[in-house]
Amino acid sequence: MKKRTMSLLSLAILNFAYAQKDSLNQKNIEEVVVTGQFTPQSINKSIYKVEVIDAAQIKNMAVTNAAEVLNQNLNILITPDSGSGDSNANILGLNGAYTKILIDNIPVVSDQGMGNNVDLTKINVNNIERIEIVKGSMGVEYGNNAVAGVINIITKKSYGKKFTANLSLQEETVGKEYDLYKKGNGRHIQSLNLGYKINDNWQLTADINHNDFQGFQGRRNGYKYFTEGNDGKRGYEWQPKDMIVANAAVRYSKNKTSLFYKINFLNEEINYRDYLVEELYLGGGNRTYVAKDADYFTKRWIHQLNVQTQIGSRINYSGDFSYQVQERNRQNYEYDVPNRQILSKYNKFTYFKSEVLYSRGMFSNFLDSEKFNFQIGYELDRTNGTADASIFVYNPEEPTTRKNIFNYANFISAEWQISDKFSVRPGARLALSDKFESQFNYSLTGRYSLGENSNLRAIFGSANRFPTYEELYTLMIDANHNIQGNENLTPETGYSLGVFTDHKFNSGSDWKLDASLNWLYLDVKDRIESVVVSNIPLVYNFLNVDNYRSNMFSGSLNVRKNAFSINSGVSVMGISQVLNTGNVTSSDSYNYFLEANLAANYILPKTKTIFALYYKYTGKRKAFVHEPGSVVSDPGRYVLGDVQDFSMLNFTLSQPFFKNHFEVALGIKNIFDVTTIRNTTLSGGNHNAAESNQNLFYGRSYFARLNYNF
Repeated sequence: MKKRTMSLLSLAILNFAYAQKDSLNQKNIEEVVVTGQFTPQSINKSIYKVEVIDAAQIKNMAVTNAAEVLNQNLNILITPDSGSGDSNANILGLNGAYTKILIDNIPVVSDQGMGNNVDLTKINVNNIERIEIVKGSMGVEYGNNAVAGVINIITKKSYGKKFTANLSLQEETVGKEYDLYKKGNGRHIQSLNLGYKINDNWQLTADINHNDFQGFQGRRNGYKYFTEGNDGKRGYEWQPKDMIVANAAVRYSKNKTSLFYKINFLNEEINYRDYLVEELYLGGGNRTYVAKDADYFTKRWIHQLNVQTQIGSRINYSGDFSYQVQERNRQNYEYDVPNRQILSKYNKFTYFKSEVLYSRGMFSNFLDSEKFNFQIGYELDRTNGTADASIFVYNPEEPTTRKNIFNYANFISAEWQISDKFSVRPGARLALSDKFESQFNYSLTGRYSLGENSNLRAIFGSANRFPTYEELYTLMIDANHNIQGNENLTPETGYSLGVFTDHKFNSGSDWKLDASLNWLYLDVKDRIESVVVSNIPLVYNFLNVDNYRSNMFSGSLNVRKNAFSINSGVSVMGISQVLNTGNVTSSDSYNYFLEANLAANYILPKTKTIFALYYKYTGKRKAFVHEPGSVVSDPGRYVLGDVQDFSMLNFTLSQPFFKNHFEVALGIKNIFDVTTIRNTTLSGGNHNAAESNQNLFYGRSYFARLNYNF
């Protein structure tokens, strides 16, 4: 009740939606964005509604990865998997398969492909310059799977000084659990950023980040615990996870040509500790207790090259080239819990592997005209995917499934400045694939200037989503299951329509206000779902049967004066989802829920102390879920389940010393101590009931960070 009262009080005070922008101070130079633009453009003149989270705000959040940053944004819900350690971005109610994740305009490889279902905890924040977010279908600009939106993570490419070095150490409790020992508790983070400016043309950068998360026991008792009664309390609610991410880059820039090459390496280890133990007889009346544990090892390499130059005297060319590979291996072993030793360890095997070749090129500025210009481009990717039979396939004759998909697309868009105030941009894309039928996407965007600091934008766009590896190739047939993938699935299709208005106001007393009102509608057809194709025997297959719609209204108010700023907001979103089991169909009525957030920052003038507060409220949501029948022949029915509301509140205090060379930060995350929420909309397995609770966070945590700039 106390949490809900504070939430409602905050809502009454705010009344507007939170726009993700620099919350410390107002820059004299307007922010420049690149997502969806022909060339880098000021955020005020951008043809799209682009939300920006910059490095200053990321630093003040004291976050450890991109998932924590994005979870503060309205209409983005990070959905964590406490078992695998992965976290995906849920935008406008759709999961990570519908959102394109980019680093420097290049889609990021994931376990099952490229750009989607990307684990955001694998993206560290110590080298991020800003994050740009565009919500809505972006199929013309960014191709397949950009249905709900695009998240573009822009990394630091240059530093102003000859030599720059930054060292950061951060220690966090995980709930109430913490100590410094190797096999102890808590989260331990170390990072180092280096930059060297050889001359005006050449720059080198490098960084490394180590994030050691020792797991969260919660209601369990760790990997050493067992009872002869096997009470299921061994292990962790959140599995231990140790990750190292390193980047090295070189940038060359001269006249109208720039080259940027970066290599990224990730090494991650997740330790799964089974909650069950089994009695093992050793002979001679002796026995012990064994758990079937496993370690997951992920390695990722990303090579990327960006070329920007001018062809002839006018035409601009921007080209991206990338080779990426991500491989997750699994190693099973039997652990003797009482004696704390490994009895037997099996060979590692490839759990998932994705290997991608990618290129994207754009040509623009063909005409000597300030009124009209156009851009043409291409995009291609070749993805090789491998999955072990234990994941999707039960087929002794084929222990692994290896598939590859090649996609190629051409796109064109034109920008017409009809008048000083009004501009439009139509666009179209034709995508070809060796696996799926050709896809055609289109868009039409308009911007009308209501004044020097006011804009009205109207955006229409379409996109498609390709079926996932699981939907295409699942084959699980045994005594209890008959679940089959479908290689004949067609891509899902979707479109969005939005209207966005924003205004900037300056008062004579140095108060600055930014306000916006937004509406965004999203419609997705031919959604893929597991459907009952036979009752006796019970057989499931993936088919294009569902439809999805969302309707979102939001607004924002940002207030600044000198060293004080408040960014605040509210959104109301309704979701209509038609679900189909093949025998029964759900209602298509809308279910609405409320979100609100707040970022408040203040810099104490004399000491330069920074106070930062971040708040987000996610209201109670309702959705239809299938309730199975009591017998196999009973098709069941759809009932309305709900997801409990919750509030997140973080506070950070930062104090610089020695002319900003040294900084100490202290803070509290998840002040309301949110851990598990009630969720009766979770789908169960095809023969199992769903869990009614969902793990979201691991409780209230405290952190301390030391940062030194050489």
